Amino acid sequence: MKSKDDKLIRFISISESHQAFGLPAPQHPLISLVHFNEDNSFNTEMAPIYDVLSFYKITFITKNNGRLKYGQDYYDYNEGSMLFLAPNQLVGSTDYNSKTYCYILLLHPDFLLGHPLAKKIKQYGYFSYSSNEALHLSDAEKEIILSVYQIMERELNSRVDEFSQEVVIAQIDLMLSYVNRFYKRQFITRKAVNNDILQKTETILNDYLNNQKSLHQGVPTVQYLSDQLNISPGYLSDMLRSLIGQNTQQYIHEKLIEKAKERLTTTELTVSEIAYELGFEHPQSFSKLFKTKTSLSPLEFRQSLN
Repeated sequence: MKSKDDKLIRFISISESHQAFGLPAPQHPLISLVHFNEDNSFNTEMAPIYDVLSFYKITFITKNNGRLKYGQDYYDYNEGSMLFLAPNQLVGSTDYNSKTYCYILLLHPDFLLGHPLAKKIKQYGYFSYSSNEALHLSDAEKEIILSVYQIMERELNSRVDEFSQEVVIAQIDLMLSYVNRFYKRQFITRKAVNNDILQKTETILNDYLNNQKSLHQGVPTVQYLSDQLNISPGYLSDMLRSLIGQNTQQYIHEKLIEKAKERLTTTELTVSEIAYELGFEHPQSFSKLFKTKTSLSPLEFRQSLN
């Protein structure tokens, strides 16, 4: 049995991951789909402690009794939850109990070489979400995802031919497109919670700019906001985009321009002084952003009000 003090490791290949879990070698070196269920229960004694994978990992939980540890924390993942990890993401141990039934898809980026999905998969922000930002499927959504997994399972376990890779990649592409849609739905159905996060985001930004934290800490960043909210940068940007049509960076810029307009109209500070006050290291960067957003330079904006 592995000790919790075991050294964290990096899995370079999918075969290494299978070996660590006490699983048979994968039929294909660049992709595997493991189905843990009542006939193939998860061996908790073989569960490794790792920190980095060199391939994608997509987990679809079909049944879970109790809480599940993911990284350093425990979360309540219901039936139909999905978790996503991109290559080279830092992650702690995952402790499944023997009654956790799930599909785990391990996908090496090389499997997608030469296919449009190789580029497309990198554009899905949910691969950078934190573990507490899992996708929670409705019953209807769960059936859709389950059907896709079952097709992949049959294809990967059947006789491999010249069409196998194309069929599997088509199913992965379809699944990820559905996941993108379902996350958009989740943003909407959790609108009350997300609106609360939006209000907190505005409060944090207003406090940052009104109390001149930017003067000492620089322009507020996406990472700063996500840290304050305990939300991953990707999830925060996608959530804001669903609510107000802007990602986090655009929202920060909007707040900076609002504050700049206020300072330009209510003070006699120079443009350079306002730029430094807002956290810009170079006034030229401030002027460029201001003109991009307003079609006027800061001086032209100030003069237009006189």
